[in-house]
Amino acid sequence: MTIIKTLSKSVREFKKDSMLSPAFVSAEVVLECMIPFFTARLINQMKVDASLPMIFRYGIVLVIMAMLSLVCGIKAGNYASSASTGFARNLRRDMFQKIQGFSFSNIDRFETSSLVTRLTTDVSNVQMAYMMLVRLAFRAPLMMIFAFTAAFLLGGKMAIIFCLMIPFLGASLAILIAKAMPMFDKVFKNYDALNDSIEENVQGMRVVKAFVREEYEKKKFNDRAEKLANEFIRAEKLVSITNPLMQFCLYIGVVFILSFGSYLVVITQGLSLDVGQLSALLTYSFLILSSLMLVAMVFVMVSISIESTRRIVEVLTEESDLKNPENPVMEVPNGSIDFHHVSFKYLKDAKKNVLSDVEVHIPSGATVGIIGGTGSAKSSLTQLISRLYDVTEGEVLVGGVDVRNYDLTVLRDQVAVVLQKNILFSGTIAENLRWGNKNATQEEIEHACKLAQAAEFIDNMKDRYESHVEQGGSNFSGGQKQRLCIARALLKKPKVLILDDSTSAVDTKTDALIRKGFKEFIPDTTKIIIAQRIASVQDSDLILVMDKGRVIAQGNHEKLMESSKEYRETYESQNRKEEKDGE
Repeated sequence: MTIIKTLSKSVREFKKDSMLSPAFVSAEVVLECMIPFFTARLINQMKVDASLPMIFRYGIVLVIMAMLSLVCGIKAGNYASSASTGFARNLRRDMFQKIQGFSFSNIDRFETSSLVTRLTTDVSNVQMAYMMLVRLAFRAPLMMIFAFTAAFLLGGKMAIIFCLMIPFLGASLAILIAKAMPMFDKVFKNYDALNDSIEENVQGMRVVKAFVREEYEKKKFNDRAEKLANEFIRAEKLVSITNPLMQFCLYIGVVFILSFGSYLVVITQGLSLDVGQLSALLTYSFLILSSLMLVAMVFVMVSISIESTRRIVEVLTEESDLKNPENPVMEVPNGSIDFHHVSFKYLKDAKKNVLSDVEVHIPSGATVGIIGGTGSAKSSLTQLISRLYDVTEGEVLVGGVDVRNYDLTVLRDQVAVVLQKNILFSGTIAENLRWGNKNATQEEIEHACKLAQAAEFIDNMKDRYESHVEQGGSNFSGGQKQRLCIARALLKKPKVLILDDSTSAVDTKTDALIRKGFKEFIPDTTKIIIAQRIASVQDSDLILVMDKGRVIAQGNHEKLMESSKEYRETYESQNRKEEKDGE
């Protein structure tokens, strides 16, 4: 019931179409079931009075009924198509909006490839099942009820054959669906794995070619495709039993009606059963069994879609770990940042903290550098500032207010982050930059690019700021992407700017110019620079040295050279390397 209640919210404006389709289906079924009844009467009447007026009269009635049935069928199909496609559109929209509200920890629980499968293949399966439900699922039982009633009225006890077949088929379908469900569960997990392989390979195409791993990637993809195909074949083999089972029951019914019905016609001379009734019974037997075939089709589609439905509902019912407070603070006063005894771990049941007892105080407008080895939790520390994750212990204050008390949109609008992995989207350079500020003027865009040292290469491009950006920014170098992402963040005019190792792909001269631009043009913005090169943070007001999730030293360059062995050794080793490279 929870699944149905959750999915029904996505029907919305297509409720009318969802109800009209069954209504027209009902009318179509009634008319179809009446046609054999009138045909039987026509055949019987012809034995008494085979006049042309009588035949013409019955013929007109039958043609009208057939035309009305056709119109109702077309209407039912149109409304069913409209309802199912509209439902699928709303379902995808609802899922996408839900995903946009996920925190990083929510996204960590779903693989990207799995979310793609759920938004595409799973929704398509549910769409097909919904179309069948609003049309065929109503048609089949109504057809059985009306056809069985008419057959009983015409054939009496002969209709008992249908009473024996229907429970047998129902029990068989129940057994098949119970065995098929676990198989389809495996099928969709293999879909996820296949999509993961495609996504990983396309994104890493340059690496694949650089290491000549095309054959390996082909084999990996083929193995996953083969595994998916085998699982699907196993599941389809099981559900395909339904068709021959239905055909078997159909032929049994026809043989019984023809043999026993013909016997009654001959022996009783038409007193208990005549030719017209026998003809109608045969027609009704086909109608009843064809409705059971429809049930089998619906059964197959629903069997496939049940697992898809569960996966979709998982996304729709997932609650974000990060929520706005009841009365959120709607303004960030300044860019001061305070970490009060902060500890953090990604998973609640994790045995070890990622950050442990961090105590740091940063005044507004300061430039802060963070250095440390790989895995020292530098990025994890800064992700707490914009509340991409919540602290496990302690508190993080921005502008003197706990970040958990801010409206999330307000906070993140004032904390711009240039992540380690630079992402550009397909479109133009200007469109990408306006992600930082959709109302940014051309002058503001150019100014931000000058600060980020991106104007130089943009001005050399034919279309300048209208130059096309391919998906992921694949037509730009790593350093160019970094500078564009920095310009995009600057357009937000934030109170806090975080550069997460985002100048690693630019040369030291450009790096220095970027830092100089920050100091001169955004002096009131708190700037946090995560870097591997001490040269990138040497001029900072405050430098944090991190190791294994702890701040082991903090101060300016001169102080750390005196008091921190780790900082001094790193500085000296990097200087020696630069001197050696210079020689």
